[in-house]
Amino acid sequence: MQSPILIVEDEKTIADTIIYRLETDGFSVVWVSTGTEALVKLADHSPSLIILDIGLPDINGLELCKTIRLKSNVPIIFLTARTEEIDRVVGLELGADDYLSKPFSPRELSARVRAVLRRSGTVAAEPIAAESMAFLTVDESRKCVSCKGVDIDLARQEFRILCALIARPKQVFSREQLMESAWDEPGFCTDRAVDAHIKSIRSKLRIVTDQECIVTHRGFGYSFQEPSA
Repeated sequence: MQSPILIVEDEKTIADTIIYRLETDGFSVVWVSTGTEALVKLADHSPSLIILDIGLPDINGLELCKTIRLKSNVPIIFLTARTEEIDRVVGLELGADDYLSKPFSPRELSARVRAVLRRSGTVAAEPIAAESMAFLTVDESRKCVSCKGVDIDLARQEFRILCALIARPKQVFSREQLMESAWDEPGFCTDRAVDAHIKSIRSKLRIVTDQECIVTHRGFGYSFQEPSA
C-alpha cells in the first residue's frame, strides 16, 4: 500500500482543500497543523511525501525542513504565502523538491505531487477507481467509465465529475468542489454548467440502466449512490 502524504498546514480551510483534492486523486493523506506533530507523524507513518507550509505556528517551515533532512530524504513540497525569490531559493537549497505559492490551484498541487513522486522514484498512488463496484468501472488509462460492462461516452468534464463522485460514494459534493475537480480553471465555470453536466451524465447512464445513482441534495450539491442489486 502506498505510504500516506503528510500535510503540514495550520490553516484548516487550506488543509481541507488539499485533503479533498489528493484523496479524490487516490492518495492517502495524514494532516497535522504544527511542526512538532509533523516530526511525530514522520516517525510513525514514513510518508511518501510531505507538503509543508512555511508559516507554521510553532516552528518555521524552513527550520523544520532542515530538521527533517537530518533524518529523512522524503520528498518535500513547500507551501507559502510569500512570493520573494529568496524564500524560494532558500527552501530549495535546504532540500525541498518543489515550491508552490499561495493562492494555488489544488489541481496543480496534485500534479506536482505526482511529478515529485515520479522524480524521486516513488510509485504514485493509483487514482481511486470503481473496480470493486458491480455497477460502475473506471478505466483511468482510457479515461472511460463503463456501466454494467458498457462504455459510457462522457465528455472530459463529465468524466472528471463522475470520477469525483464515485471516488467517495455518499459524500455530498458542492458545485464548487465539482468545478475544482472537473475544470482546469474553475473560476470560468458556473453552477449552471455543473448542473448541465450532471443532467448529461444522468441521461447517458439511463441508456444503460434505469436506476438513478446521482442524488441531488437541494441547496448543497450532489452525491453518488450505488444502486442496490
